[in-house]
Amino acid sequence: MSARRDVRDEVPGTCEEHWVDPSPFDPEEREAPTSPEQLRLATASQWRLMWWRFRRHRLAMVSLVLLALFYASTLITEFLAPYDPHVRHPQYIYAPPQRVHFFHDGAFIGPFVYGYTVRLDRATMRREYLPDRSKVQPLRFFCRGEPHRLLGLVETNLKLVCPAPRGTFFLLGTDRLGRDLFSRILYGARVSLTVGLVGIAVSFVLGIVLGGISGYYGGWVDNVVQRTIEVVRCFPTIPLWLSLSAAMPVTWDPLWVYFGITIILGLIDWTGLGRAVRSKILALREEEFAQAARLMGARPARILARHLLPSFASHLIASATLSVPGMILGETALSFLGLGVRAPMVSWGVLLNEAQNVNVVALYPWLLFPVAPVVVVVLAFNFLGDGLRDAADPYGGRAG
Repeated sequence: MSARRDVRDEVPGTCEEHWVDPSPFDPEEREAPTSPEQLRLATASQWRLMWWRFRRHRLAMVSLVLLALFYASTLITEFLAPYDPHVRHPQYIYAPPQRVHFFHDGAFIGPFVYGYTVRLDRATMRREYLPDRSKVQPLRFFCRGEPHRLLGLVETNLKLVCPAPRGTFFLLGTDRLGRDLFSRILYGARVSLTVGLVGIAVSFVLGIVLGGISGYYGGWVDNVVQRTIEVVRCFPTIPLWLSLSAAMPVTWDPLWVYFGITIILGLIDWTGLGRAVRSKILALREEEFAQAARLMGARPARILARHLLPSFASHLIASATLSVPGMILGETALSFLGLGVRAPMVSWGVLLNEAQNVNVVALYPWLLFPVAPVVVVVLAFNFLGDGLRDAADPYGGRAG
């Protein structure tokens, strides 16, 4: 052990005693040099610390990749979908899904489907589709199909997968008009996924602006904004959605209905974010950096935008990812009830609207397949939000 030692050094000619503390020169008392890991954490920015911590959340990382694939698919839907969403096959109404096979009679021939043999059941007056093993229909990849515009710009007819000539490929079956359900789900993702992003944009603009003004100025401004929030939150959500959606003219173009739905969802969902921003601004406006900016003559808008809001931007990002699922579910619910996006536009809610009849669902259960992407996307956004919320406090635990 190295304890403090008393070294007495008598100076000649004096009676003074000098107390010398040799601990700084003791090798055992020296601090260990900073490790590369500690140095990396000490010099990293807050955003880099958030990213290191976010990577440790495996479910959040998987959800991020999954959502990236979903949104990337909306850019090339025409390329991925085997059929146009409005193309009808009258001879294949309520056709069940066709299973993809690779082997036929023990021989590998690549991905293919068996054609249908259709017969009418006289007792139930229903069409029965039976796989015909004599009709082997190989699938074609990177093939030529119906003309379309890729990304809305490039005129092409290239498809990822096509049925065999004079064959069919209904991966998830067909609906009451013989339209391919898989293709319609892909096209519906374009509406259902973007309505969440547009709605969040409207909600965030209102929540950040009104919440920031309320928290920064206080007084009567704060009272007006908070009373407005309380009035909006007093209305039940679903009846308010229904009343506002029903107020839109029936003669509107489906595209205008789509934008109307997004604005309605954004106008209703901003209240929670507004209160969260207000509470953060109330706590940060008295900090030294905010007071210094005010004393230097900075305007309130600059103080809010450049100093206060960036202080909790990570929490805003996490809140956004947790709010998008509510937007998607809101659009799905309105379209399911017939008050949201309307035909000929396709969304997941519109597809589920066709599955309201219990008898139809009992006879043709594949009409419920549009529920699957809704559940997957909502869960992915929730897991992503959890990961971002944990990463928003990178100093709460060990990052990297």
